[in-house]
Amino acid sequence: MGLRAPREPNPVYSVADVQLACGIRGTQSDKVISVKAGDKIGAWWGHVMGGAQRPGDPDHPIAASHKGPISTYMARVDNAATASATGLKWFKIHEDAFNPSTGKWGVDNMIANKGWAYATIPACLAPGQYLLRQELLALHSAYSSMGAQFYQSCAQLAVSGSGTYVPAQTVSIPGAYQQNDPGILIQIWVNSIPDNGRKPYQAPGPRPMTCPS
Repeated sequence: MGLRAPREPNPVYSVADVQLACGIRGTQSDKVISVKAGDKIGAWWGHVMGGAQRPGDPDHPIAASHKGPISTYMARVDNAATASATGLKWFKIHEDAFNPSTGKWGVDNMIANKGWAYATIPACLAPGQYLLRQELLALHSAYSSMGAQFYQSCAQLAVSGSGTYVPAQTVSIPGAYQQNDPGILIQIWVNSIPDNGRKPYQAPGPRPMTCPS
């Protein structure tokens, strides 16, 4: 399948946990997914491995209370099927964080899309093998330290195309976040509504990369 499926549906809480990179280690495929720079790529979320926990599962793809941003990263590797998820240089390619005008989070949009969250492989990206990492950060209990919940998994990609860009601005995961970052330690509930008081919100980590003009 080209996916690194987590062993269990539980989140990671510590930003220093090595499992923050690609999730709680489970199965790993020897396949690599072929994509082109500029392609739109989607990740499908489910309550448990395989989708719904039971027919009519109200928490599929995730409990609606788990408001927060969805961010997508990539890291260049020599061999996507065998590369370790630790020690890589990650760059963000997309984030769906929060819209103050509507009060909607990235998670709300994913639920509305029946579990799908999308990103576009930058058209300028140099061909090669990469890990793609998508992260859902649930903030419903983030008002206390270690309350934010990180859900993430990785896909193994071979990117083709004529691009030449190799991002120089990268981060380590773990290492990109601090436990008290304002996008991680935050009270999003205002008057019992999880809309951050309609104030702007910035997802933790770097800003998504842009192709050189």
